[in-house]
Amino acid sequence: MGLQSFGYFGFLLVTAALYLLAPARLQTPLLLAASLFFYWQALPSGEHLGPLAGGFYHFLPLLLAAALLLGLWRLGLAVSRAEKARRGRLVRAGVIGMLAVLAVFKYYNLSFLPALFGPGLLQKLPFPLGISFFTFAAIGYLVDVGRGDVEAETSPVRLGVFLFFFATVTSGPICRAGKVLPQLRQEHRFEAERVTNALRLFALGLFKKVALADLLGLFVNEVFGHMTQYGGGVLALALVLYTFQLYFDFCGYSEMARASALFLGIQLPENFKTPFFSTNFSGFWNRWHISLSSWLQDYLFMPLVWADASRLPLIGKKYDRLPATFCVFVVFFLSGFWHGNTLPFVVWGLLQALYRVGEELCHQKLGKPRKKGVKARVLWSKRLGVFVLWSFSMVFFRVGSGPDTSALGEAFQFLAGLGRGWSPRLFGGQLVDALYAGFYDDPMMTAAWLAFAAFGFVLTGYLDHQRFFRYKDKPAEVVLAGQKAPVRWLIYYGLVLGILAGLIIQNGGFGGGASFAYANF
Repeated sequence: MGLQSFGYFGFLLVTAALYLLAPARLQTPLLLAASLFFYWQALPSGEHLGPLAGGFYHFLPLLLAAALLLGLWRLGLAVSRAEKARRGRLVRAGVIGMLAVLAVFKYYNLSFLPALFGPGLLQKLPFPLGISFFTFAAIGYLVDVGRGDVEAETSPVRLGVFLFFFATVTSGPICRAGKVLPQLRQEHRFEAERVTNALRLFALGLFKKVALADLLGLFVNEVFGHMTQYGGGVLALALVLYTFQLYFDFCGYSEMARASALFLGIQLPENFKTPFFSTNFSGFWNRWHISLSSWLQDYLFMPLVWADASRLPLIGKKYDRLPATFCVFVVFFLSGFWHGNTLPFVVWGLLQALYRVGEELCHQKLGKPRKKGVKARVLWSKRLGVFVLWSFSMVFFRVGSGPDTSALGEAFQFLAGLGRGWSPRLFGGQLVDALYAGFYDDPMMTAAWLAFAAFGFVLTGYLDHQRFFRYKDKPAEVVLAGQKAPVRWLIYYGLVLGILAGLIIQNGGFGGGASFAYANF
């Protein structure tokens, strides 16, 4: 039951109605029950393993969720009561334990476990959806309790909603306990203005998913799946469209998740703020997957910067503190491992690390760029440079996300193909061939696909441009509400028609919408 499915629409309406009408003491338990039901519905069935094994493996992630919740609840209380010295040891033990569980499920194919127990058991372990997201949220909660920034939660029910809230459990955003837990202690009732904003935001997120991300994926999947058949022009177009596909997919999910919470009166953090208007990679990562980048900043980068390096071998003889550029490199390199444990993701993380370190070194040598008085063409050339470098790294991200995740050679094969066959005539013919093969073998439908994609880019580009320049990064629902009435209603009709057309086109082409990309992480 994905957030873009009709089943979810019904689930959300029923949950919101029950939640907003329920007595205050029952609201949080009801939300936890709804969240666990949603998570159970999203799990793989395991039917191919037989009735007994399939049932066990289907419920294993739920057992893991219950164990994590109860363990974190008890540990948080123990940390809050412990003296300072013991508190640090408890926090470190809890963090190591949660990372170990994450590693077993996410990285077991690189570990020693198959050699000890044989590959059969581990290959059948179902991957708990969103395990990275709720594990990072749990680590953040425990560290905040240890630092004294957040009080330990006394209610396991509220803590369970924080960890496994149905809108965020599979793909984030990664929430902070200090922002969400206080809201769960409050009573929430229906408010017309809030629900209207939630409807606006949900419609925009759904449009980005079904009318843009999924439709762009039809072309992208065809080209990446048969990359040797196409010249450099079509490959470059597919790479650019994949960059936008991933953006629309994850940004669309994040907006639908925020809208789902807003229906209930809960505010979630924004995860995207017009990242393609960034003029450097520092700004880009402040606008792309914000909940992850801010988590890495607070719980990895800052501890590394302030760590005592004097006891380390070799390094300790020269540094009391680790160099900031080294810490930046480590953080972004490890971000590749967070996304996946295969070589394409390692290279992707390495590229992000090199981009950020290179940027920092340039700032140290040349000084930080001016923020005012810079000509528009200079800013736009910088934005283009960031976009090109980001898109280049997306080759490895796309290959790492594919079925053969270890095929690093495919990424280099794709990059090598960018240098061949750039004639306009060849590009036009291969573009039509790719659309025919990936969508409908019909010239009218191919033209409709192109027109529909152009419409989607114009609409979302207009809104992002407004959000960045006029509204100074205010939330997307505020940007929508702030349009003049004729423009606003024209956008509403465009969103609704685009969503319907996107669903119809997908059903005609490939029998349904795709799942969200980040549910795999």
